[in-house]
Amino acid sequence: MRTNTLVSALALAGSSAAFSDTTPFALLSTSTFANDPTSNQLQSSSTVLKYTAEFVASCPTDRYLIVTQPGINAGELRSNDACALPSLCNAADASSLQGRYIVSEVVGAVAGAGISAMIETACSQKEKKVTIEEVNLSSLSQEDRVESLAENDAVLSSSLKRLTTTDSYTIVFLSTPGEPTSYKADFGEAMHTDLKRGIKASHVRRDSNNTDWDRLPVFEKYQFFTPGIWMALVTAIILLGILYVGLSALTSLEVSYGAFDKDMGPAAQKKQQ
Repeated sequence: MRTNTLVSALALAGSSAAFSDTTPFALLSTSTFANDPTSNQLQSSSTVLKYTAEFVASCPTDRYLIVTQPGINAGELRSNDACALPSLCNAADASSLQGRYIVSEVVGAVAGAGISAMIETACSQKEKKVTIEEVNLSSLSQEDRVESLAENDAVLSSSLKRLTTTDSYTIVFLSTPGEPTSYKADFGEAMHTDLKRGIKASHVRRDSNNTDWDRLPVFEKYQFFTPGIWMALVTAIILLGILYVGLSALTSLEVSYGAFDKDMGPAAQKKQQ
């Protein structure tokens, strides 16, 4: 099975999901390029436009087709190693093509109107009459993007058939970055819980059903230890521990009873004299 040239070139970029704001670009022509394009698959829009402007400056072909597909990336275009736009990929495989410039990841927007203006200016300076056709495909549906691409390919195929019947033509395929989907947080239904032991979904209020209330265990009916009670108990245990250490220190003092009696011996009488 022959691999499409466009799909093979896009596969060089690896995973296109790594860059959410990049788009593919392809310049296909029956005219040869004066300068060989770079093989770098990640380029800025200014680099792509500069190379395209240098190519169309000589007005190399008689017919031009500018295709714009908004919101597509390289991964979608080569989904499962197959081409999502078969008519475009078949046109890229035509033996009449002499120049192919394909970039998988273009950073920044490339305007089709700007390229069309480049061609008109260059060909008017050369006093050459050319045909420029622009095909603006519809945006991809968020629900079924594969089906949207198939519908757009059917629209594009008719223009490509008319173009490829001639011997001198250029195809420019470009895209515009898709608009980011806004994120809306969904927190679901609010849930309130109390600091109770053994909270279960089967809890019922006493005033709503006395029969079910009577069947509940004691520790589910009543709350014997609140957070305040636990804090008071822990504090009391710490204070009692400190009191115990202090009383133990006092009771451990050993002083004889005679230490506080007045000395009436001869030595004390001499000191008084």
